[in-house]
Order: sequence, then structure tokens, then C-alpha cells
Amino acid sequence: MSKLLRVNGSCADQEADVVVNAANGYLAAGSGICGVIFQKAGHSQLEAACAEYDTPLRDGQAVITPAFNMTNAKYIIHAVGPDFRMTPKAFKELYDAYYNSLLVLKENGLHSISFPLISAGIFGGMLENAPLESAKQCFAAYNDFVKDYPDYDVTVMLCAFTFSEQLEVAKVI
Repeated sequence: MSKLLRVNGSCADQEADVVVNAANGYLAAGSGICGVIFQKAGHSQLEAACAEYDTPLRDGQAVITPAFNMTNAKYIIHAVGPDFRMTPKAFKELYDAYYNSLLVLKENGLHSISFPLISAGIFGGMLENAPLESAKQCFAAYNDFVKDYPDYDVTVMLCAFTFSEQLEVAKVI
């Protein structure tokens, strides 16, 4: 049976088949959770795996790489969230980042996934409440996915790292 869990902590620390990287379109190492994931996986190995993809990826796209040195996950799905500083109404693309990650999970026969709040940090731009908006889009994508694939069980962990993020996620889940 599928389930969506709220986790207080980093997505990079959860035991799951997949950890999701809040990626930029070039799949380059960045700051925030992206930097943490590159560090845990092994920067040079992950950078080489990401270089195999034709970039830039569009907002909402998701691709998969091995997790390399991460002992808590087998794979990393790199989900490109929109940068709301440049595209202030890109809610569909944010939804797509979550939904397409779930599709990549399913296409690879995997069942558990640990998400950060995509586009809730610097990519949140001028959104009034980026963590809440991200949680809403994750919840919507999860609900649609379990409706579209009722016989495919998934465990989704939506991770909120800071106390203020935890409060916002609690409003949705």
C-alpha cells in the first residue's frame, strides 16, 4: 500500500531506494541539498554520471544516476524544479518535477523515495511561502500518481529540514 510520510530531516539521510536532488537544468553541483548530495555521493563520480545527460534539462524533468558512495540509497533522481525568481508562475513545472520523479522511480522498478522541498530554497524566489507551495505540489503529484498507478506501491518521504519548513509541510500532510 502506498504512503506519503512527512519527515523532519534531510532527504539525503533517509533510507530509501532513491534520494531526490533538487537539481538545476545543467545537473551541476550547487548549494543546499544539491551540494550535500554531491558531497555524500562523491563529487567526481556524480558529476561524471550527470555529464552523460544532454543538458540543459527543462523545468519539471527528472533523470536518474547511481548513488555511488551514499550508503542509504541506491540511486539519485535529479529533479529540475523551476526557479521562481525567473518564472514566478511555474507551479505546473514544480508539480512535474515531483510527478516525473515518481515516474522515473516506477520505470526503474523502485518503490521508496526521499524528496526535499523542491524549489523551496533559493529557487523559491519571491513566492510568499515556497515550502508550503512545494509541499502542496508534492502532495498533488503523489495523489495523481497513486490514482494513475493504483497497483504500484510507493513510499514517499517528503523531508523538511528546518523548523519553519516542518510547520509548512504539516499544513499539507
